[in-house]
Amino acid sequence: SLQALLEHLPPRTAPPLVVEPSPAVPAAAPGVLAGPQVQLPCLALPDMYDGDRTSGERFLQSCLTYIHLSGDAFDSDMLKIAWVLFYMKAGRASTYALHVLQHPRGVGSFTDWAAIEKDF
Repeated sequence: SLQALLEHLPPRTAPPLVVEPSPAVPAAAPGVLAGPQVQLPCLALPDMYDGDRTSGERFLQSCLTYIHLSGDAFDSDMLKIAWVLFYMKAGRASTYALHVLQHPRGVGSFTDWAAIEKDF
């Protein structure tokens, strides 16, 4: 039987338990709350934009919210502009994005984020 086989096995010895001392935790600076790092939930990406004027403002606001909540991930206006153009994949919006990307200066044809907002 299984029980008889188990009884014939040599006794199992557990390795000694070693407890490492925890590293010293630096004191929080005055006025700074100490506590665990908080990880933000995954952000929802904006929906693809097709150029429909009734949803344009919502699309742009969705992009701006994502960019704002992404911290330093978008460190230049050119990166922001290219990222927004990536979500213009259908209808008139895809024609617009293609026109911008085929321009000799590409995304650089906009001087800054305000310029694409104005053109949008």
